[in-house]
Amino acid sequence: MIQESKIAGNRVGVLIGKAGATKRELEERTSSSITINSDEGMVKVEGEDAVGVLLAGEVIRAINRGFSPAHAFTLLDDEDMILDVIELSSTGDTQRQLDRLRGRIIGRDGSSREQIETMTSTYLSVYGKTVAIIGLPDQVKNARAGIEMLIKGIPHESVFAFLDRKKKELKQDMLSYYY
Repeated sequence: MIQESKIAGNRVGVLIGKAGATKRELEERTSSSITINSDEGMVKVEGEDAVGVLLAGEVIRAINRGFSPAHAFTLLDDEDMILDVIELSSTGDTQRQLDRLRGRIIGRDGSSREQIETMTSTYLSVYGKTVAIIGLPDQVKNARAGIEMLIKGIPHESVFAFLDRKKKELKQDMLSYYY
């Protein structure tokens, strides 16, 4: 199976890693072969194992969306982990609007992003015109809902109260599942 994708020029080095370490680890963990054309930013993933090729593609997509390799590799640690990408370009027409939206999501010194990550047990990356989320499906759903609330202009306190409620509901669901 072969999968091709395009990666931003400034993310090629992150994908390759120091002395090729990131690329090599991704190839080993997904039983695939990765070819990177640095000039065009084209990445080709090949392999016999279709699941491995698809997983490698998701990790590459995560790195391209601004995640560190360490966070992107969490997609390989649990088969239930997913990557979700929210496009901001449809909401913010001008550069100023995009900057404001990114600022609301990130918060002062990254505090808002960090709080969303903590409350939902996810990883967030605000990069370019997108916000990407890595986590388990329910956690990603809650993080996405919180981010969409921030995009709509809902106050941070209300969003965090919502996320806190969702966190407690998930915890209760887990407890009732096991007991």
